[in-house]
Amino acid sequence: MDRRAFVQSIVQVLAAVAAGSAGAQPPGRVWRIGILVAGSGSLNSAVIADLRRALGDLGYVDGKNIRIVAKSADGVVERLPHLAGELVALGVDLIVTTGSEATRAAKHATVTIPIVFSGPSYPVEEGLVASFARPGGNVTGITVAMSDTILKHLQLLRDVTPKLARVAVIWSPANPGHRFAFRDTQTAAASLQIEVASVHVTGANDLESALPVIARVRPEALIVQPASFVTYEVRRLSDLATKLRIPSISIARNFTQQGLLMSYGADFKDAPRRLAEYVDRILKGAKPRELPVERPTKFHLVINMKTAKALDLAIPQSLVLRADEVIE
Repeated sequence: MDRRAFVQSIVQVLAAVAAGSAGAQPPGRVWRIGILVAGSGSLNSAVIADLRRALGDLGYVDGKNIRIVAKSADGVVERLPHLAGELVALGVDLIVTTGSEATRAAKHATVTIPIVFSGPSYPVEEGLVASFARPGGNVTGITVAMSDTILKHLQLLRDVTPKLARVAVIWSPANPGHRFAFRDTQTAAASLQIEVASVHVTGANDLESALPVIARVRPEALIVQPASFVTYEVRRLSDLATKLRIPSISIARNFTQQGLLMSYGADFKDAPRRLAEYVDRILKGAKPRELPVERPTKFHLVINMKTAKALDLAIPQSLVLRADEVIE
């Protein structure tokens, strides 16, 4: 083959490759990305802003080559199925969800549109994926792995209350992840000879009646499982814990910022980048069923010393030194 023929053959190959690439992702294609969240307000705005920024780092610009459509249930989880249906009707190319309830609603709404979640603690037991390594359907994402923190929560509470014998747990039966977390809390507490008092709430109205229940039970510590409606009532819960002079803990760092004594949970500050990488890989052709669910590798301990002072509680110096963040 002479040089001219060789060059022509290379050009033809490159043209074929370019044509194939154009077929997979047409020039000028604008991907529609749906975001489904259970809560509302500044927290959701931050989630969307962080994801938009992380996608931008990978070359996806909202209004240019992607269009982000966000739907929020404003803390009313019953709205999630309808909102998920709206995203499907809009023909989005991918849905990003936060939490078990939003992910479950999206999964029920579509078996074909890829779903990338952030949050569900028990994705296999909740029926969202077949396994961590091989999700097997149209859903994958990042778990907060609450099961990895439950025993630690009890141990941390005992560190500040050595004679801890009874703990109250605020959780929502409507959240499948909470059901499994409460089960694991009972098991872990039994191993430490700690009694568990269940305070289940399914909405803000239930929380109103739960406050006097907690006061009546008189626990020696309080565990608060995160839920969309709880986010707006954390201040009241922390005020009650202070009034009862009991330590409190959650996996949610922002709960500690609002007055709970401690939080210990997955370090999620890198989550937007990791979610964006899932989105990028899927838009480039990867299948959710083949992308393993990620577990956290770092956990974050936060202590609110203002709350400790209000409780007149001496936090062991060894615990303070172990903390990743201390709120003064």
